[in-house]
Amino acid sequence: MDKERFEKGLAARKAVLGAEYVEKSLNAADDFNREFQEVLTEICWGACWGDETLDHKQRSLLNLGMIAALNRMHEWELHLRGAIRNGWTRDELKAILLQITIYCGMPTGVECFRIARRVFEEMDAQS
Repeated sequence: MDKERFEKGLAARKAVLGAEYVEKSLNAADDFNREFQEVLTEICWGACWGDETLDHKQRSLLNLGMIAALNRMHEWELHLRGAIRNGWTRDELKAILLQITIYCGMPTGVECFRIARRVFEEMDAQS
């Protein structure tokens, strides 16, 4: 493992997903999935998200579209929260979700809007 790339990835992962979520994932790792968590942090977050050619806001936009297209809604919600942390506004997210709906289909759009609405309600309740 490249320690420098891992640390860069860890910082990016915490910035986008939230330190509490990342620490929980890493602390829950066991002998079976610890190596996966390390590879995920080093390669996905260190090599990809750590590349400064695109900023985190741009990467969030890409992830929302790709993960919606793959219909991975648990991960989609996680990256929606990351997109909010990365500066996407509700109006921008609504436009993104409308485009996801057109290109990925109505059932995907329905699910994304449902998740987004719940996330926004949770955020509003915490304010």
